[in-house]
Amino acid sequence: MSQERRYSFEFFPTKTEAGHEKLMGVARQLAGYNPDFFSCTYGAGGSTRDRTLNTVLQLDGDVGVPTAPHLSCVGDSKDELRSLLSQYKNSGIKRIVALRGDLPSGMGMASGELRYANELVEFIRSETGDHFHIEVAAYPEVHPQARSYEDDLQNFVRKCRAGANSAITQYFFSADCYFYFVERVRKLGVDLPIVPGIMPITNYSKLARFSDACGAEIPRWVRKQLEAYGDDLESIQAFGEQVVTEMCERLLQGGAPGLHFYTLNQADASLAIWNNLKLPR
Repeated sequence: MSQERRYSFEFFPTKTEAGHEKLMGVARQLAGYNPDFFSCTYGAGGSTRDRTLNTVLQLDGDVGVPTAPHLSCVGDSKDELRSLLSQYKNSGIKRIVALRGDLPSGMGMASGELRYANELVEFIRSETGDHFHIEVAAYPEVHPQARSYEDDLQNFVRKCRAGANSAITQYFFSADCYFYFVERVRKLGVDLPIVPGIMPITNYSKLARFSDACGAEIPRWVRKQLEAYGDDLESIQAFGEQVVTEMCERLLQGGAPGLHFYTLNQADASLAIWNNLKLPR
């Protein structure tokens, strides 16, 4: 495992041309910090397939930062996945984030020929060999649909053994849950890098809704302080910046192999944390 830390930023494909132009401007700003790569999400059931593809190719080609598309198997056939892999490979993309993916609204169970992320990792390896560096997801606070913590650990181990190179975690606000998760999977024989996913705090109401949906815990003391600020966005952002910066400092001091910022297509909040950490870029 490399000892060199890596830093990356995540975007989502936009629905409008104006949003896309704004995204490209943010990407160019972040590119000036020389990140190791960008990543771009993939909508539920492959709903943003074309927009993800176009955004990835433009970020990688025009902005000039290596970009990793998210690829999920829910709702996609093997032929569709094979076609996407071929397009990415032929375009020089070298990294993929392989996920089971979210179920579209109203879909009660996974559809498609592949049902789980470990099957997708195996499929990518069988189709493309070692061409892609494959990232998988990790859930220090347990995937919201997992039956138990122990089951979730085993699911993660399966993804790693299927051929993953490294992992990116769901965001969290407690360094302890990350360190405990890493300790547990190391005891299960997984030694690949597990990079913490970092969510800047800029809007409490949106963060609370999203966190409840994806199973990310906001510590009670953080919730109460954010609630106390009401609509005072300046205070929310200042407090959020302090909380997340201090957590990142602890993560890096504890040996985390880098940081992956969930930008929500904004630059300022992630860069404030980056600058506070004085990252040597």
